[in-house]
Amino acid sequence: MTNTRRYPRSTTADQLLTEVADAVRLQEGPPGVRSVLRALRRLAPASTKDLSRATGLPVPIVAALGNELRRRGLVTKERPSRLTEAGTDLVVQLGMDLTMDATCRTCDGRELVIPEVLDEAVRRLRALMESGPAADMAIDQSHCTAETKVRRVLALLTAGALPGGSLLLVGDDDLVSLAVAVVGDVLGGPIVERVTVVDISAEILDYIQKVAGGLGTRVETVQHDLRQPLPEQLHGQHDVAMTDPPYTPEGARLFLSRAVEGLRPGPAHSVFFSFGGKSPDEMLEVQREIMALGLVTNGYIRNFNEYEGSGILGGVGFFQQLLTTTSTASRQGDYSGPLYTGDKRTRQREYECVACGHKVRVGPGARWTQVAALRAEGCPNCGKGPFRPGRLVSEAPEASGAPEASGAPDTSDAPEASGAPEQPEAPERTEAPERTEVRQRQSPAPAAPTTPAAPTTPTAPAAATVPSTRTIGWRPPAPEDRAALQERAHPYVTRQADERDLPAIGAFEAEIARVSFGEDAIDDPVRWAARLGKAMEKSKQGMIVAGRPGEEPVGWCWVSINQNAMTGDRYANFRSLAVSPVDNRSDVAELLLTAGLEFCLAGGITEVTGRVHVGNVPMRTVYRKFGFDPTSLSMKLFLPRGER
Repeated sequence: MTNTRRYPRSTTADQLLTEVADAVRLQEGPPGVRSVLRALRRLAPASTKDLSRATGLPVPIVAALGNELRRRGLVTKERPSRLTEAGTDLVVQLGMDLTMDATCRTCDGRELVIPEVLDEAVRRLRALMESGPAADMAIDQSHCTAETKVRRVLALLTAGALPGGSLLLVGDDDLVSLAVAVVGDVLGGPIVERVTVVDISAEILDYIQKVAGGLGTRVETVQHDLRQPLPEQLHGQHDVAMTDPPYTPEGARLFLSRAVEGLRPGPAHSVFFSFGGKSPDEMLEVQREIMALGLVTNGYIRNFNEYEGSGILGGVGFFQQLLTTTSTASRQGDYSGPLYTGDKRTRQREYECVACGHKVRVGPGARWTQVAALRAEGCPNCGKGPFRPGRLVSEAPEASGAPEASGAPDTSDAPEASGAPEQPEAPERTEAPERTEVRQRQSPAPAAPTTPAAPTTPTAPAAATVPSTRTIGWRPPAPEDRAALQERAHPYVTRQADERDLPAIGAFEAEIARVSFGEDAIDDPVRWAARLGKAMEKSKQGMIVAGRPGEEPVGWCWVSINQNAMTGDRYANFRSLAVSPVDNRSDVAELLLTAGLEFCLAGGITEVTGRVHVGNVPMRTVYRKFGFDPTSLSMKLFLPRGER
């Protein structure tokens, strides 16, 4: 029986589905709403991410649908979500009350199970990922898990593409080349005659070469911009290809075209293709690109790929085996159009402040180009938040101002980019795709700080438009001021850190952890020294120590220059600052911090960020004295153990 208190008796179940779909402008229409209700009926209680994976709908869309259903009393307000009594009645009306899940519980629907003999390969690949290049969100990178890497190798073996033959990887930020080599090493010998990796990133290719050299598999790397056709020597040379391209129809066409260029002529050669779930219309574009290349689908597995990130897609993507035919050919020449999802983002979205109802536009050309920047700065009307996303703004802005808000989704269940964790497992931290802005204010020359301790991992700066009225919080000292500072810090001078300093640096980092995290600190100096050693292998730039010439350091400062993955803006992160209890400790700290900021200026950096534990008062004082202004606050809540 329908619960008449929840929606009018005159509203049929089908009408309700249409209303919900229209409210969020769901391209999938009523069938998309049905799929969410069906998943809720089967999985409850279910998070937004669970529902996204079950339905193939993006996380923000699922969150929007959840809010519309919640507003109509069909879904509980508590998270994770369940159907209410009225929601259950609706499901019965729609004939979806039968719950039967025939998904294989062993493989979880992925069709492949990693055998125990390859558990070692998974462990080794996890370790390689920790020390490997970070994902670049601006070019749609989101590294797949170690388990996914091994499953991809198993897919090659199951399809008969391996062992033997030659494999072409069109882009390899997922390090599948190393997965093939590691699996071969675990099994006792190479499982492929030759692997060729084509990628634009010198960092990725160098890492692959460095690791693959000791694994016994022949791996060749070619640095190349895939916007241009493959180098002639790679044409028609490979038995099988694999690619995980940018998640746009243009990206699919381009990368698949390059895969086709590299394959031997003739039918039945495999192209393994990974991609993220899109709307039916967008997937139709992708399928058209596949058919235009003369490729045919031979297999398709949803949720095969799991990614560390890719929050909008629920952290999963599909895996497709394509086969060449007698009609297969690449007609793709040079390409210069939009390729990545960020290239195609041209619309602004309206956000409503939950605290005061004020509406703000976010996106290209707006004051805030990313919602993370808006969150960091707060509502321009009341200074608070959070913000509820609304409709996309039309290409031609309405004369009356901001458009009327729709039933906007509350994406509080959805994974969002945030600052780095309170205490990371390793110093080589992956930056978040959006950054929190740290504005600087005009201030006099900094006074000598007292008892400096280090900040924890800095929050990535926000992609906000730089206000023309921004003031400068710090300037390099004049020659006479520099001479005075060096005299106060005597006999200690600064220099770039190197491997001989790692024991002292490890001790500094352990002390930093103790200051910031107390009993929860990772305070093993040897462990920190090893991790900083890995970071030092990548780059020593911005790693600065202070000490007597030829003696062990008494101070340590680490500044990194990063690039925002979404906007391309460069910024600096202050990662560590610590000084031993020498007599002129505050002067040495000022000397180190000055050297760090001058390093930023030398690199053309005009924006510096840092994150500090709320209890680390000395470091907060240092930041203030050097002109840093706080812009955001991290909050943490602990719950009792063992209670449900």
